[in-house]
Amino acid sequence: MDLDDSPWGENVKSVQDSEWSKLSSDFVNAGYREGITAGKEGALQEGFDEGFAQTGAPLGRNLGMLRGFSSALASFLASTSAQEHTERDQLLNEARTISSALSDVRFSDIDPPDTQAMEHAKEHMEDAEDVVASEELQEKRDMESLEDLMDRMGATPSAKQANRPTPEDVAQLEQRLHTLAQTLGLTLPSR
Repeated sequence: MDLDDSPWGENVKSVQDSEWSKLSSDFVNAGYREGITAGKEGALQEGFDEGFAQTGAPLGRNLGMLRGFSSALASFLASTSAQEHTERDQLLNEARTISSALSDVRFSDIDPPDTQAMEHAKEHMEDAEDVVASEELQEKRDMESLEDLMDRMGATPSAKQANRPTPEDVAQLEQRLHTLAQTLGLTLPSR
């Protein structure tokens, strides 16, 4: 007996077509999801590599070099007595001031915001006000705010900056460090 001759033939064919459509749709959806996931992973790795090479590593290296050089100058000046005592104390004070200011700089203070990522996130949110950093980033910022609050509690109001350091502040500290090094007949290592 042929399925077309059967009284249920039309129903069976309809169920088969429906199951085939559902199965086909499921495979298409699964393939789409896998493609999106693979694309995101590839873009994420590429973005990390680019950010690390063009932003993270150079900024971190420069800040570390400045901190190390200023600390070394302060240590050198503290241990030497070859110069006039007053002049040495002035130079030592400047080296310690620069070193202290550099130690307060966090990477998040000098890292430029990723405006492209922020714009992309806004495009995919229903309301731009809902753009929220990842939980991990938010926890880090909360911890930094708590550290700032504790620092301000332990210092006299004029001793601590009310605002976080900026890239311009770091550039000024770097220039002061260059000047101090030149005064001592030294050269600050280049970037």
